[in-house]
Amino acid sequence: MKRHVIVIGGGAAGMAAAISSRRQGAGVTILERNPRVGKKLLATGNGRCNFTNINTSVEYYNGNNPRFVHGALSAFSVKDAIRFFEKLGIQHKVEDSGKVFPMSDQASSILDVLLYEMEQSGVEIICNSYVTDLVKKGNKFIVQTRDGESFKGDRVILATGGKAMPSSGSDGNGLELAAKLGHHVTDLFPALVQLMLEGPHFKRIDGVKFVGTAEILYNDKVHAQDSGDILFTNYGISGPPILQISRKAGELLNQKKKPLLKVVVMNGMSKDEVREIIRKRISLAPAKPIDFSFVGLINKRLIPVVLKEACIKDIKLPVSSLSQSEIDQIAKVLTDWRFPIRGTRSWPSAQVTAGGIHTGEINPDTMESRLIKGLYLAGEIMDIDGLCGGFNLQWAWSSGYLAGLNASW
Repeated sequence: MKRHVIVIGGGAAGMAAAISSRRQGAGVTILERNPRVGKKLLATGNGRCNFTNINTSVEYYNGNNPRFVHGALSAFSVKDAIRFFEKLGIQHKVEDSGKVFPMSDQASSILDVLLYEMEQSGVEIICNSYVTDLVKKGNKFIVQTRDGESFKGDRVILATGGKAMPSSGSDGNGLELAAKLGHHVTDLFPALVQLMLEGPHFKRIDGVKFVGTAEILYNDKVHAQDSGDILFTNYGISGPPILQISRKAGELLNQKKKPLLKVVVMNGMSKDEVREIIRKRISLAPAKPIDFSFVGLINKRLIPVVLKEACIKDIKLPVSSLSQSEIDQIAKVLTDWRFPIRGTRSWPSAQVTAGGIHTGEINPDTMESRLIKGLYLAGEIMDIDGLCGGFNLQWAWSSGYLAGLNASW
């Protein structure tokens, strides 16, 4: 008699687990709280779904023990993921930083082929099914839902996600289910998220975008750094580099520390180089008003704010009136502008959850709980999170595949 596997959560990890188990001959039921599976998947990669990254390795993951990912990534590698989707019909292309997209540029393509595979193979999908309780009685698991239904299975795979993007269905419910069964949940905080900064000027520069470098500083030490398109907002700052380094900010804030954000507006230039550029501009047009003399050098909306930060009192004076110390101060703001970080944006804005079920309580070679035999975990519910660029989806496919494979035996 074949095993019956219940997968709680129909996101990327849950669908991968279901397909993996079904291919081994298990009977599989997915319980999904939303009206349809794969809701969060549709939002990835700005709707294009960078479903993996060719550079995937342990160094792109965070958690108390990032090396935990090694077992799953070895069992179901990037090449395996590309091959898996190719067989389902996804032609792929590799873009900047190793991001892998479907040739169609549609996240819906990924979801469509997964749905087709599950339908053809006989995976049972029950939507609008919110799980409220999970218990083990003897060798069987009993799963209760909010509407009073009860399901019985030989194995259960928890793939409910974390708390990021709750509109997709991730509200931390799976973490509570695991905790009831004795699992420990590490500290949770939003990751791949925008930063809220202290300062008086953000409404004035809301929407200003530039190519720059951002760093998380604490005790004058650089804890994270990235470069690219940075965007000032009315609450602080956003953009791909900010999302990439936000986890370190969240970690420090979670430890009650007060990190700073350093922004380099004049990217790739030293303070001395910027100072020389300013001096040259002054020599070419000494009569220009101070503020107008920076037009063509930095974004126009940044000019009055940068000059105010540099303590320039009258920005309408001729630029030739600037003292050497004032030039120095302007150059410093443009290469080392610092802001106290007052927080990260909350769960609805976060792409991923930092923290989760402690990985020490999970077998990395099978994804089975070390505490509850027959219980498996997959995806974001565990204390593993990756950087932006397809790493979190690869983790979902790899951990889902491994959990599904072992749950079916």
